[in-house]
This record gives sequence, C-alpha cells and structure tokens, in this order.
Amino acid sequence: MKTNFRSLGLALLLAIAVVGVNATELRNAEAEPGLELENWMTDISLFEVNKTESVAGTVVDIAVSNPDFSILVEAVTKADLAGALSADGPFTVFAPTNQAFENLFSQLGVEGINDLTAEQLTPILTYHVVSGKVMSTDLSNTSVATLNGQKIKVDLSDGVKINDSKVVAADISGNNGVIHVIDKVLVPEAKQKSGGCSN
Repeated sequence: MKTNFRSLGLALLLAIAVVGVNATELRNAEAEPGLELENWMTDISLFEVNKTESVAGTVVDIAVSNPDFSILVEAVTKADLAGALSADGPFTVFAPTNQAFENLFSQLGVEGINDLTAEQLTPILTYHVVSGKVMSTDLSNTSVATLNGQKIKVDLSDGVKINDSKVVAADISGNNGVIHVIDKVLVPEAKQKSGGCSN
C-alpha cells in the first residue's frame, strides 16, 4: 500500500513538473511575437559603451528617431537630401526643432513644407550643415562655411548662438557626424540673380 502511494506521489510530482515546463514554454512562445523594447532599453546613456564605436546610426537616423525633428525630416526628404546626409561625412548639422519651423512658416505666410518646393528647401537645409564633426568644445567665435556655400556666424559671448539662433542641445553624436539642436531656422541670404533690370 505504501509503495502504491509512493508511486502515485512520484507520478504526481512528475506530472506537475512536466505541466510547469510546458506552461513556461507556452508563456515564452506567447510573449515573443509581441515583444517590444521599452524606451529605457534603447537609452544608451544607461549603459557603458565604447566611445570609439557609434551606436546611434547616422545623423539622419537620429533625426528620424526624434519626433521633435519630424518637420526637418519631412523637409530633408522632400529636398532629396537624406541619402547625401546618410553618407560617410562626417557632417555637423544644426537641426531646427519643429517649433522653429512653425515660426518660419508663420513668417513666410505658408502652411508647411508642402507649400515649399525642393528648390526652395535645398539652399536652406544645406545652410544648416557644415563639413566635419564639430563638437561643442571645438566651437569658437568665428564664421564657418556651410554646404550651401555661405557662412554662418558662431557667437559664444552669451551661450552658443549660430547667427541669431540659440543652440539648445549639443553633441548628439552619430556614426557620420554630430547634431546640435537650434531654436530658429537659419535662412541664408538670397543670392542675386544675374541679368538686367527691367523698368
């Protein structure tokens, strides 16, 4: 009789163990398809990383991943500059926020990017890009040539200003350059068209 109880007890323990393993496998199988990364899992500042390796992607990838740059991304896409800015570089990008673009739209009397052509956007966007990876510690009171061909003025006398815009965040580093966030869209001087004047 004791042997029967012992056998029954062992069988019951074995069954519980098998059911437990199957339940764990089932939970894992159910969890995998819906697995989503939490924000903190992708925040590289929480982890030790090798500073010589880039883990953030290109400057374009960084802009695409930040909702504050959605208008900038839309403009870069419309002007067909995303491929160029995803190249090896390196580039330094002074990136205006969405609010900076909204302020520009108000000044221009337009609704948004859809009201501007690629030809209008290209000289503005390239005016925000400097060749080379210029970190905040490399900045000085000077003028710097942009990919537009015109120069921007760097003023360190009261914070950091690029022309008349303020740098509100700096040194967002990617594997092909760096982004500095500015609060105003930089507008280059209009180039004079050649040709005679008509009266």
